[in-house]
Amino acid sequence: MKRAFEITLISAENIRLNKKPVKNAVVAVRVEPGHECSTKPAPDKGTNPRWNENLIVDLPLHAGFITVEVKCKSSSGSYKLVGGATVPVSDFAGDPGAPKGHVHFLSYRLRDPHGVRTDGIINISAKMAAPAPSHKCEVPRPEIGVPVGDQRKMMAAGGLVTGVPVWYAQPCRC
Repeated sequence: MKRAFEITLISAENIRLNKKPVKNAVVAVRVEPGHECSTKPAPDKGTNPRWNENLIVDLPLHAGFITVEVKCKSSSGSYKLVGGATVPVSDFAGDPGAPKGHVHFLSYRLRDPHGVRTDGIINISAKMAAPAPSHKCEVPRPEIGVPVGDQRKMMAAGGLVTGVPVWYAQPCRC
């Protein structure tokens, strides 16, 4: 079973790769291995890119964290990891006292591909998304019981008898 959450990738601060400002920075959000969503490249070049892009992601009930990674396009055309952060789901979904749809503004220090803290920071907002309105369909419940007596009287009085198991207080004698 899954629930949806909305994450807005706002901006990053002091993003550098090999001490150089980055170009075409994107942010990838990963909830489960192999399932990744990403933003479009930031129009801003340099150390403080801005995206202001919303992503709605399915979040499994068992998920304890999400991964947010800043990547930039290299000259070969592939994306290189600039830095990433592990965001606990409890930071935006764990407050039972918060009103529904409450937006959490969060900032995280990024770590490089080796796990070492960088000077880079990612700014996001996150909230649990409202469930999509579903069409409620009433399914008739089957009647339980055994028909008894005259069919005409049965229809007038409801006509079913429900059996209830009776447990005997006496022990079984084998």
